[in-house]
Amino acid sequence: MAAGSEELQLIVQKFKETRKELGYSQKRVAQLAGVSRPHYQSIEAGNSAPRTETLISIGRVLGLSLVVVPQVWVPAVNALLRPDDIIDDAPGLIFRQLDEASD
Repeated sequence: MAAGSEELQLIVQKFKETRKELGYSQKRVAQLAGVSRPHYQSIEAGNSAPRTETLISIGRVLGLSLVVVPQVWVPAVNALLRPDDIIDDAPGLIFRQLDEASD
């Protein structure tokens, strides 16, 4: 994904929101994810397009999971995660914290 892609921006925004909710510093997330603090800051600022492995590592630190599903499945997955929402057939990103998955 390019650094400015809409999808990456959504992922990074979710990382930033979750990091703040957890009270984690950028330094802490970077250390736990195994990346340098400047690299993490660059990712969060939208100036860097991280590798998929880096996104997965950061997500794990924040209790988030990145899941890849075929685009045709997105409406069905959305319906399972948010059954009361209106579902459309547009591809999208789905965020769900791991601790919610065990409820």
